[in-house]
Amino acid sequence: MIRLFDILFSFFGIIFLFPLFVIIYLLIIIESRGGGFFVQNRIGKDGINFKLFKFRSMSIGSDKKGLITVGENDPRMTKMGLFIRTFKLDELPQLLNVLCGDMSLVGPRPEVSKYVKLYSHEQKKVLSIRPGITDYASIEYVNENEILGAAQNPEKVYIEEIMPHKIQLNMKYIENQNIKEYFHIIHLTCWQIVKHK
Repeated sequence: MIRLFDILFSFFGIIFLFPLFVIIYLLIIIESRGGGFFVQNRIGKDGINFKLFKFRSMSIGSDKKGLITVGENDPRMTKMGLFIRTFKLDELPQLLNVLCGDMSLVGPRPEVSKYVKLYSHEQKKVLSIRPGITDYASIEYVNENEILGAAQNPEKVYIEEIMPHKIQLNMKYIENQNIKEYFHIIHLTCWQIVKHK
């Protein structure tokens, strides 16, 4: 049933938001050299690699200078990139990932291989379901970039503090994966974005 809602929401979401997709894409390429999309390998369900789509928020090649983003303190971030990240608009292309079946609207945020390799046996349970666009961890860490921006060693803070806590929050949904929780998380996410701004 959850997969059916994923297909319906992502399909109609893409159609409805297509004009916004075009506008964001054009504004990105007008401001900085390169395409408007950022594609990155992430680890999905059962440890399978997939291509995750986002609107590009940084200058081309920024991912080679580090995987941790520290918001407005990150010199790699473009002005348009900061705007779309603030309102979570950079995540919209992941509706394509949801439609294709690589992701769900709700589920643990997919990580890059570098960090998945650090998971303990217990933490690898997050790979038992499709990764998602949002979950309890995304809601809890809506200001993650600000936290990392204030840290002396952002990657250490992410690996030792944020990532383990995120995985604990992921388990809450994994252990209670049902339609009620699915819609509850979608509702909380929408409310958090509005409240945060």
